[in-house]
Amino acid sequence: MLHDPHRHAPPTLHDLAKILRSATIFGRLTDPQLQTLARRTRLVRLDAGEILFERGEQTRALYLLVQGQLKLYRTSPDGNEVIIDLLEAGMTFGEARMFLADPHWHVSCAALGDTEVVAVDLPTFLAVLRDSIDTALVLLRQISERAERHVDDIERLALQGGACRVASYLLGQLPPGRSEYRLTVTKGVLATRLGLRAETLSRILRQLGAEGIVTVTSRNVVCVPNRQKLRRFVEEAGKA
Repeated sequence: MLHDPHRHAPPTLHDLAKILRSATIFGRLTDPQLQTLARRTRLVRLDAGEILFERGEQTRALYLLVQGQLKLYRTSPDGNEVIIDLLEAGMTFGEARMFLADPHWHVSCAALGDTEVVAVDLPTFLAVLRDSIDTALVLLRQISERAERHVDDIERLALQGGACRVASYLLGQLPPGRSEYRLTVTKGVLATRLGLRAETLSRILRQLGAEGIVTVTSRNVVCVPNRQKLRRFVEEAGKA
């Protein structure tokens, strides 16, 4: 269910074109092309836990996450959830589906908090794409990079131990030149994303803290006293 539409003023065509312009895959389009897309774009607002789409539904739109967080996931017959990807503001998703003859979503998508996404009509984007070689090349590069990242995810889940997965994730999120940051997801979501049980994640975090490698406070602030020490731990755990 969407929010009460009276709580928010609907975006204008100019607003939607400006939002689209901010995304990498739309950045090479001309103003007339952006206007064409904007006329076939709608803003969707979601509360935490609301479903944007479910696995098996027909793919009708390409999405750009404006604010908030989304998870792409699958649920097993016995109810266990596997998070395929976590999406942050500025990311697009659904690009690869439009090249299929009869596209359907192969994952489900839900909001992790108050979230806004814009939905771009797929046939309209395909029509615009035919007139923009630069956009097609950007799109192909983005799809390729995402496929490569998913292969890395599979390797991590299949070949790395739990401690290595956790330490590698925390290291990857650490901003350059800083020794601390706040996790953007709950520990429960992080455990699911890394293929761990919540209690296993807690045990690993206690272990990392006891060894002075990294600590995570009750407010989800990650503190890394020594970046090199954390990196060495990841490398040694990966070899093990």
